[in-house]
Amino acid sequence: MPETRLDLDRIRAARRMIDPVYLDTPMYRCDALGRRLGCTVSVKLETANPVRSFKGRGTELVTGLLTRQGRTAVVCASAGNLGQALAWSGRRRGLDVTVVASVRAPAAKLDRIRALGAELELVDGDFEMARERAVRIAYERGIRLLEDSLDVETCEGAATIGLELADVGSAFDAVLIALGGGALATGVGHVLKTLVPAAEVICVQPAGAPALTRSWHERRVVTTETTDTIADGVAGRFPIPEVLGDLLEVADDAVLVRESSIIAGMRLLLENTGLVVEPSAALGVAAVLEDRDRFAGRHVVTVVCGGNVDLDAYHRWVRS
Repeated sequence: MPETRLDLDRIRAARRMIDPVYLDTPMYRCDALGRRLGCTVSVKLETANPVRSFKGRGTELVTGLLTRQGRTAVVCASAGNLGQALAWSGRRRGLDVTVVASVRAPAAKLDRIRALGAELELVDGDFEMARERAVRIAYERGIRLLEDSLDVETCEGAATIGLELADVGSAFDAVLIALGGGALATGVGHVLKTLVPAAEVICVQPAGAPALTRSWHERRVVTTETTDTIADGVAGRFPIPEVLGDLLEVADDAVLVRESSIIAGMRLLLENTGLVVEPSAALGVAAVLEDRDRFAGRHVVTVVCGGNVDLDAYHRWVRS
């Protein structure tokens, strides 16, 4: 069993605490996509829920804990998906939710955060600046700060995806996971390395936002000055040391992919599965496109982690 901050018993308990609307998401083999990629491909669809991403699994745990503690408010920084999920889970439990995001975040994500009743504050900068502002708000108001990936509940919520993958056992031999803050990769990776150790856990990040991938390869925190990617959901610059420690225990590889491959992956998912996905959700397909020989003849699972995308931008990308 890998030595991480996560605990398999807590993850199994999380499965019983999370609203079932987020659980047992569809997983199916897509032969049409597999023929295009030269391998067997199964899709784990984490967009079939009220917030169109996997983030609700973690926010359900966090808000449930806050309710039991008698807390009434919470704040987070978000690229968009966490904010929606926290707003949804918080509204369900009567919590006041504040989300800090960049003015450059996709309008569709910001609109849905507002629609779910959260207070939305925008900063004129990237996600890391939003994170700094969220820390200040938590201190000024004396409320709980939710830090994605650092708060282990966000990782253990995401890890329930791993339990669902493990239920199908040896039907696959590699899982491709989008790498941003690390909650999804460390959560799913912890479960698979415990229950399905033969499965290869491969993390995928844009070359334009490489901080955590570089950190994994160098086994130390590596930061970047900027990011340059359409995959806004994974565009962090400052990896969290605790998350890197977990990732080093559970990931077999971490790879970077080009923007052109991300766009091609989005197009392939649309053409062969009918799925409209955000760029982060196409990272797994992009990884296969860039290294077909590595995956030829293998059965890979790609976790489609989010479907919140600005449609105007999406149409420009897939038609280019």
